[in-house]
Amino acid sequence: MSKYTALVVEKSEEGMSHSLVQLDTNDLPEGEVLIKVSFSSVNYKDAMSMTGVPGVTRQYPHTPGIDAAGVVAESTDGNFSPGDEIICIGYDLGMNTSGGFGEYIRVPSKWISKLPEGLSLKDSMIIGTAGFTAALCLEKLELMGASPEDGPVLVTGATGGVGSICVMLLSQLGYEVVACTGKTEKKAFLMDLGAGSILDRAELSEPNKRPVLAPRWAHAIDCVGGEILSNIIKELSPQGSVAICGLVASPGFSATVLPFILRGVNVLGIDSVEIPIDAKNRIWDRLASDWKLSHLSSLSNEITLSGLGETTEKLLAGLGSGRTLVKVG
Repeated sequence: MSKYTALVVEKSEEGMSHSLVQLDTNDLPEGEVLIKVSFSSVNYKDAMSMTGVPGVTRQYPHTPGIDAAGVVAESTDGNFSPGDEIICIGYDLGMNTSGGFGEYIRVPSKWISKLPEGLSLKDSMIIGTAGFTAALCLEKLELMGASPEDGPVLVTGATGGVGSICVMLLSQLGYEVVACTGKTEKKAFLMDLGAGSILDRAELSEPNKRPVLAPRWAHAIDCVGGEILSNIIKELSPQGSVAICGLVASPGFSATVLPFILRGVNVLGIDSVEIPIDAKNRIWDRLASDWKLSHLSSLSNEITLSGLGETTEKLLAGLGSGRTLVKVG
């Protein structure tokens, strides 16, 4: 048994509350691997769990944190030994299984990736689920034939966790990036990440009844959904693709079959939660090698567990940008 500190969220008739409490590892759920957490990160889903948004966490008290990176403390699986540096994101971590906002987690070994050479624990959590999702978006676009020579790639929600890493990764790989945002004060931030131009989201937010519009984008990565996604589909170039990974604006969108049968465009769904661990390992290997991101520190600010309340409030209010690293251990 080891005592450890964790952020615990509770739900009562008065509403949601959270505090830092002392727990012990005997109370963690079953799993083959006990991990001492060094770093986590803040994602929109964590903010939803902390505020009791239905559909994320079913039972409270609960420790959120869908990302964790640290060192194996105990293992009954021969593939992992004490001292191994690991990454754990997705699956049920931080949703209904105690997550990375505690100094220890215990999880099934099939949820865990060994930290690849060329990546530090800290950098893996600056990337986190958000950056991992960005990499999945790019991989799917390239599987559909996307290349820098095709033309501009639109990224919506560009100042957010996923969007900002999309901008950085695409730019680093030679793509012309158009960053769409409603935060015009973040123009310099986005240009520093590699955006070639900035588009005010108001230009894409207005409903347009025409089924097809003049082509503007070779490809796109959409983090917001809603009317913006509807307009993106109408404005994709022939054989263009849009990778969908978010719903900040709305989970719904409208479309006719015309963009698909007249231009052969593709809508690509992105899931970073339940994909097989072998696929996760492949993406982490790429992020540690040919897709290794430079200047990651420019994307992030660092907090401790005590700063999570304020950070998640800002995120839910639409005031966040880039990535927030959580120093846990």
